[in-house]
Amino acid sequence: MNSRREFLKMLSSATLAPIVWGQTKAHETKPSRIPLAFSTLGCPAWEWNKILGFASQHGFSAIELRGLGGKLDLPANPIFADDRIEQTKKEIHASNLRIACVSSSAQLYVEDPAKREKELGDARRFIDLAATLGAPYVRVFGGKAESDKSPAPSDETKARVATGLRELGKYAGPHNVTVIIESHDHFTASATLKDVLRSADSEHVGLLWDAHHTFATSNEDPEHTVHELGSWICHTHLKDSIGSGEDRKYVLTGRGNVPIQRQIAALRSINYKGFYCFEWEKLWHPDIDDPEIAIADYARVVGQCLGDARACGGA
Repeated sequence: MNSRREFLKMLSSATLAPIVWGQTKAHETKPSRIPLAFSTLGCPAWEWNKILGFASQHGFSAIELRGLGGKLDLPANPIFADDRIEQTKKEIHASNLRIACVSSSAQLYVEDPAKREKELGDARRFIDLAATLGAPYVRVFGGKAESDKSPAPSDETKARVATGLRELGKYAGPHNVTVIIESHDHFTASATLKDVLRSADSEHVGLLWDAHHTFATSNEDPEHTVHELGSWICHTHLKDSIGSGEDRKYVLTGRGNVPIQRQIAALRSINYKGFYCFEWEKLWHPDIDDPEIAIADYARVVGQCLGDARACGGA
């Protein structure tokens, strides 16, 4: 969509299936919840109970854990301590929510042995937490050194990232967790990601498709990205922006020039079963709209889209 008006017009032109979040009558089958999620990166000032309550109130099925209270070291958070985590799990369950992904900051491009082991060790801590929470995925980055000014990662860098993914996949498998590399930094082009994922060659490794970055950074049409990488896509980040290059600014869903409707349609074309997760980067960009506005808006706009296949490019 080129404008929010067109996006919303597309939605209203279809007869939208009702989105029902309440209880059904005893003789009816309870409707499936629409697979909406949001990342806690978007609400760094919210307390835990507010996150759960807001997600439940606005029809989300899951949340992605990316820091709490502005602190990114999730395994060290008191609500995941040994004497608290069972209560935390009960609170998630009582809110009728799931944890879509536990997102680490681990970067696998690192070459220095000591620094590399720290990155891999942090990723393993997050895998342990995900396993305890019953979360299916842990996100990692390929990453990029500040001194690296090349337009694409070298073969040596890709090999290090693939090796790291393979090592983490081996650790994650017995924990029923899959390690997913995000399309981010130096690793947004489909060709680069395909090389890395093929080389990792692990059933416990996949892709977090940040659909914004493959479009805005690598100038890829969503149909191309999904065609090339669809077999690895486990989880998806969606967000909208306007502008180009370093001047891009995040905006409410449908107000920018990111083809979100086509991104969703491309995922539906491969029978994607994961969550459509809103990543509102409020922690990094405090000047953008507050989460109370942006997250609720995403739930309404994309929730309507997902509630009717005809309204969102499906069959």
